[in-house]
Amino acid sequence: MEPASISGEQWAARVSGEALDLAQCMQFVEDPGAGAISTFSGVTRNSFKGKAVVKLEYECYTDMALKKLKARAQDVCEECCQKHAIIRLAVAHRVGEVWVGQPSVLIAASSAHRLEAIQACHWVIDALKATVPIWKKEFFEDGSIWKENAECQLLGNSSEGLA
Repeated sequence: MEPASISGEQWAARVSGEALDLAQCMQFVEDPGAGAISTFSGVTRNSFKGKAVVKLEYECYTDMALKKLKARAQDVCEECCQKHAIIRLAVAHRVGEVWVGQPSVLIAASSAHRLEAIQACHWVIDALKATVPIWKKEFFEDGSIWKENAECQLLGNSSEGLA
């Protein structure tokens, strides 16, 4: 998938089949008024419920994902910036194969003080998992399964199948 990006005055969101770059996200959120930059990296771990994980694979229906990402990323990012007094915010999600140790999602937030930036990262990952239509398949040494997103069910959106 070709990288797809959207942005506003304070924020940028990207979906890409390429490796994610934390330094690029951090560079975007740098600001002279920021006293704090907080980051979140969602990384593929090597096991799940005692089974060895080989990789994750994220998929999306490109047209639908891009339409919803454009609509929802803007809402999520703008709401986050207002709710948590965020100066700048960057969000990146990877699709395709993500091997153990590699990040599938990156979030960077800058604010005047640390608490707002930390809370923003927490809020954004929960909002993304509940609203952006990206599906996750987990590959084990002995097979694979599609993962259902519990956050999505709690919010009543299980038909959207999220990562």
